[in-house]
Amino acid sequence: MKLAELLNWSGLDVLDHLEREVTVPVVDGIQAQGDLIVIPLNLLGAVNTWGRDYWLPVPADGVELVRGEGGNNPHTLVADTGTCRWSTNFRDRTGLGIAVFENTEPAYLVHPEHGGSGVAPGSWLVRRQQERGIGPRGNVMVCD
Repeated sequence: MKLAELLNWSGLDVLDHLEREVTVPVVDGIQAQGDLIVIPLNLLGAVNTWGRDYWLPVPADGVELVRGEGGNNPHTLVADTGTCRWSTNFRDRTGLGIAVFENTEPAYLVHPEHGGSGVAPGSWLVRRQQERGIGPRGNVMVCD
């Protein structure tokens, strides 16, 4: 799928400097988009989710997972109706987890500055990125 098709399908938009005729890659593994990292759940033994009642279908207009610093630049998860569900009811030992999702068809993350990235079918954890802080600050979240 080209970025222009993804934007038309999702109703979202990106900044003008991004090439809309580029093919959006669908990745079956760890990937990053700005300050988010998407990790296959099978690589993480320390993520616990709770009951099916806490999972929601990704709606047609997508799910805003997080906004960047200052309330700008949302990361939005979009997928075909009935192919992806998500939850925020989980425990991630790092405390950086935002959501988990499961998809049976490719799902996409759309961000105004980064464009789109595709996530292959599977089970995934979305985390904020962290970087090593200086001195007593320890690790700090990366803010996009």
